[in-house]
Amino acid sequence: MTASTPHPAALLEALARYDTPTICNALEVVAPARRLSGYTVKPLVCPFPDLPPMVGYARTATIRATSASRLPAAEAGAQRLAYYDYCGTGHGPRISVIQDLDGANVGFGAFWGEVNSAVHKALGCLGVITDGSIRDIPQWAPGFQALAGSIGPSHAYVHLAGFGQPVCVAGMTVSSDDLIHADRHGAVVIPADVAAKLPDAAELCARREEPILAIAHSPDFTLEKLKAALARAAEIH
Repeated sequence: MTASTPHPAALLEALARYDTPTICNALEVVAPARRLSGYTVKPLVCPFPDLPPMVGYARTATIRATSASRLPAAEAGAQRLAYYDYCGTGHGPRISVIQDLDGANVGFGAFWGEVNSAVHKALGCLGVITDGSIRDIPQWAPGFQALAGSIGPSHAYVHLAGFGQPVCVAGMTVSSDDLIHADRHGAVVIPADVAAKLPDAAELCARREEPILAIAHSPDFTLEKLKAALARAAEIH
């Protein structure tokens, strides 16, 4: 299985049953070398925290907002159409991952609002992960998830700088077609070669937590019982 080969739909559905922290826990089991990479490490705003986890393939792009595009209007329009074609094709579902290149002024202008959320949803995207800003929260496309660096009022001079190349958002490096898992907590890239192992690993993590949580929630909690529960958890494989 490679990043360019789609996973079975049943696997994506299985992964979506878990929250993103659980997926990160499972990755620690099957790919322990990834403990320090592959996920967002800076806080992102999630205006729709009650939406379920999204699992999809990355569509990457970069934007700028503090200066106008240097492309002639016709070329800028053609670039936007090519970007939409990119977002609407390939195996899905898809997740838009957009890096804001404005440096210290990241989030100066919002690429995302009522229009782009509706367009990207229609193109088959589940949501967006960006370190830039978003706006039009009440008018946002229903069910379209958003993790953003900030919320702001204006789009300023926002424009596409490019698309399809690797990007870095909130410390997470993403390439086009990477498999992404995201929810209100943040996002993580799932390596193609371990994706199928994650549901079982997630269940293993849950089984290891059960004896600890049981005693922690018990009115008969004691430190000795906690020590015993931790020992039992360590024996679960």
